[in-house]
Amino acid sequence: MAQRATGAAGDKYSIGDTAGPYDIADLATPLAELANSHLDLGSLLMPVVEGGQVTVEMSATHEPEAVYLVTPVGRIGLHAFAAPRSGGLWREVVRELAESLRSDGAQTSIEDGHWGREVVARVPGGSHRFIGVDGPRWMVRCVASGPEESEVQLAQLARAVLAETVVRRGSEPCPPRELLPIVLPPVLAEQVAAAQQQLAEQAAEQAGVDAETGAFPSQPLPAQPSGDDSGVPEVIPGGAVEQSASATVYSDQPDADAPSATAEETSAPPAVEPEEAPTAPPSRGSAMSRFRRRRR
Repeated sequence: MAQRATGAAGDKYSIGDTAGPYDIADLATPLAELANSHLDLGSLLMPVVEGGQVTVEMSATHEPEAVYLVTPVGRIGLHAFAAPRSGGLWREVVRELAESLRSDGAQTSIEDGHWGREVVARVPGGSHRFIGVDGPRWMVRCVASGPEESEVQLAQLARAVLAETVVRRGSEPCPPRELLPIVLPPVLAEQVAAAQQQLAEQAAEQAGVDAETGAFPSQPLPAQPSGDDSGVPEVIPGGAVEQSASATVYSDQPDADAPSATAEETSAPPAVEPEEAPTAPPSRGSAMSRFRRRRR
């Protein structure tokens, strides 16, 4: 069963106590303490990774479509979906997802992980691992993509990130399998706006834009107040706030007539190529740092 740990009604949990991914209603850790360790994406609070970078994918309609953590061993993405009260959505999705990946030509297998079944799609150059967990009226799915040589380490890191993820389902009614919306935090939204403005200014000559991805150079970190009487948390070097302000932004251009994606409609991404190791300084208290401490 792809089910998170649960306790008695009213139980509260703290980040790092192995009960994740967490429903925000069950979280004992104050949200203010997560400002530098997690990206608040509305439906998700995603932990950043030590030595990692943030990449934002925008849709053709200029809406945030995905946020990825780019790490020295591969890329990790998270999405939250609405689910029925009865649970069990991931069990249904596993079968459909595996069939879809096979039809796209990937060598696909199902492996047992911490929360149950994981789908692994191997393609030339690397692999993509899909991990799902059912929660109260939601399902969260993690996708970890990387080169063959780092597959084991990336899988462990993806599970560490997922174990510290927080889901904010909201009370609005949503059809099962509907993707819960991504809302960018202010610092990241400013970075996206700056990137889009840069695109508009350079549209004529395409100066400074990568020919294949349309990626923009990172913007400098804006001045941030330190943790003082203003109540604004101190910016931790390499933490969520700084990674947000130095994110890479790129736009996707899907078919305008294509329907929006649901939980089972993810096909095998393109072949994975090794990512250049980011040079950002490590963050404190991140999923990667805890993961490394546990291995010692």
